[in-house]
Amino acid sequence: MNVILLKHFDFDDPAVFTDWAEKEGHRLTILNPTQETPDAALLGHTDLLIVGGSPAGAYEDEKYPWLAPEKAFVREAIDRGVKVFGICFGAQMLAELLGGRVYPHSRKEIGWHEIARSAERHPALASLPENFRSLQWHGDTFDLPPGAVRLASSEHCVNQAYACGDRILAVQFHLETSQSCLRTMLDTWSGDLLPAAVSPSIQSGEEIVREFSRIEESFALLHGILNDFAAINLEKEADSA
Repeated sequence: MNVILLKHFDFDDPAVFTDWAEKEGHRLTILNPTQETPDAALLGHTDLLIVGGSPAGAYEDEKYPWLAPEKAFVREAIDRGVKVFGICFGAQMLAELLGGRVYPHSRKEIGWHEIARSAERHPALASLPENFRSLQWHGDTFDLPPGAVRLASSEHCVNQAYACGDRILAVQFHLETSQSCLRTMLDTWSGDLLPAAVSPSIQSGEEIVREFSRIEESFALLHGILNDFAAINLEKEADSA
């Protein structure tokens, strides 16, 4: 399987994706749309496009000149029937491209928070527990686009995961963040952190560090999602053969 990962900032560590691709025998190409517009010709032999996180807002086209060309690339992937998996910023971009609204949330959600799956079932989340704890780091949220199915929620943000059919999957939470990346986030974006007494949706840096042990479990959960998402059409093709 040919996979493209759109990575938006230098210290975003792609290790979980490179490890997964190597283990499963996939070909992974990593592109940074903030530095160079991805060539739509690549989509002709792409099976899965992963749109990663970004400190930018998905609605900030005027502030970030690279954003509109990236949206055109992702829209082209959707139109071609390429599978697309959006993470945080990527989930918000997909929501906008599919007709939803993205906007600043009433509160930031930062740290390790409980997430609960909805009653809706989707094969891409077949191996995901009904309840789990994941890293969050976002100040924006979105309305579900038409035809989307909500797959998970948290106390502070109702739309944590959704899908549109078999080929579009999106999550608001971060299972992909490595320890080195998270340490840099804590340093670079320390201004986002507030005492719990001020905002229960934001953990302190010390609280986040105390739960570093969850990172390996998060990687395993993400590998399960990627494998289940990749297998959907393979199973259908096998059934029809």
